Amino acid sequence: MSEQNETALLPEGLHDSLVGEANKETKAVEKLLKAFSAHGFDLILPPLVEFEESLLLGPGKAHSRNMFRVLDPVSQRMMGVRTDMTGQVARISQSRLSNAPRPLRLGYAGDVLRIKGTQLRPERQFKQAGVELIGSNSTEAYVEIILLAYEALSDVGVDNLSVDLALPQLVPAITSGLGIDADLSNQVRDALDAKDIGALANIEGYIGEISRAILNAAGPAEKSLGILSNLSLPEEASALCDELIKLVGKLSDIAPDLTITIDPGEYTGFEYQTGISFSIFAGGVRGELGRGGRYVVNAEHGEGELATGFSLYLDSLMRAIIVEEQERKIFIPNGTERTLLSDLQKDGYRTILGLEDVKDEISEAKRMKCGFIWQNNKINEISKG
Repeated sequence: MSEQNETALLPEGLHDSLVGEANKETKAVEKLLKAFSAHGFDLILPPLVEFEESLLLGPGKAHSRNMFRVLDPVSQRMMGVRTDMTGQVARISQSRLSNAPRPLRLGYAGDVLRIKGTQLRPERQFKQAGVELIGSNSTEAYVEIILLAYEALSDVGVDNLSVDLALPQLVPAITSGLGIDADLSNQVRDALDAKDIGALANIEGYIGEISRAILNAAGPAEKSLGILSNLSLPEEASALCDELIKLVGKLSDIAPDLTITIDPGEYTGFEYQTGISFSIFAGGVRGELGRGGRYVVNAEHGEGELATGFSLYLDSLMRAIIVEEQERKIFIPNGTERTLLSDLQKDGYRTILGLEDVKDEISEAKRMKCGFIWQNNKINEISKG
């Protein structure tokens, strides 16, 4: 392998976003942020690197093993490269914005880096974009967040969307209410999370019956709620199911085209969340487009503050965008008045200015991949032949 080829190699899970892909991703982020802003979410930009202990507070704990770490030569303290932006937004809400009016609406977009990818998401570096609504424990907060994700994804050209709702604290609430010990509680939770029918069949007593019913409840919302509503559950677990029923009813009324499924026993990836969690999918697209739910901010220092939000993953999102805007790129021959450029740019054209005279301007325009050319004092579309 030549030296030049060796320098082009990148570590596994990292890649260069080239011309078309980079443009597509940048435009998608712009549209997402525009949708967030339209609903009153203010943009913040946390740093890529900060002190390790700050990144590991609250939601950050879930990604501890996947964090790159580096010793800061200035402070001699360990720093981490963010693996997720939710924890950073939570930190800002409790420090720099602790006195801001609640509910606090914050939006963000930026790169994250992880030590290892997954089978569904092999990328180790990718962009996140999302929002956090901090300071409300209402069902309406769920409704606002889920519908905003639905609207923002629709705005960037994703269709056939579905949301999968989960109750990661349902099993702990049931086992706690029934006085079941921690070992059996973890066994039930892990079996449901893994959809391990054999393990669930071996769990005896009422908790076994409930666990198998919860497994059977995974699927379309109507079927799932029918099963859950017929279960006799401890008070805390029953309250979780009641809120789920209320949320599904509101979402179905407002967004009837949104497909809703429920997996009440799902837990992995939602470990730090306290209420209803959700994942967003698009038909025919590998991997989830994003995740969200409710969690407690600053729980390490008392009761904390409830927050509801979501993060969208731009790597998956790029695979889901079907309709792309047609790029209007126009070739401007050398010697044309430069004042023309700004007028064309205002009209949505990307101008490619010729830097020297050429014999065949149309051939040059095609070589520069332009669909239009300025000739005879007007815009001319170039035939694709």
